Amino acid sequence: MDNPSHPRTPSDPLPIGARVRVHQDPDYGPGPWPNEPVGTISEAPGGSSYGLVRTVSGPTMQYYVVFDEPQVDADGDGPYAASEILSIYLEPLNSTAEDVR
Repeated sequence: MDNPSHPRTPSDPLPIGARVRVHQDPDYGPGPWPNEPVGTISEAPGGSSYGLVRTVSGPTMQYYVVFDEPQVDADGDGPYAASEILSIYLEPLNSTAEDVR
């Protein structure tokens, strides 16, 4: 997941095209994405790949991720082709070799 000692900020966002793995939330059962999908940071329909949202732990980056395969969320809803996902759940992948587990 994101390195807590170097959190992403609006001046240091993940770029469009970056490959990421979406991790489960250890405090929220298997959610929000139980299959820990791989995807790509993309431009959202509104025109940006990321935004800053308020959470209970303070402002957090949120990215638009297009999944490699449609995903069902922890509530069983979906399948979704893409979603806005908090940066705390994203692990940047450095190469295509990391895309496969």
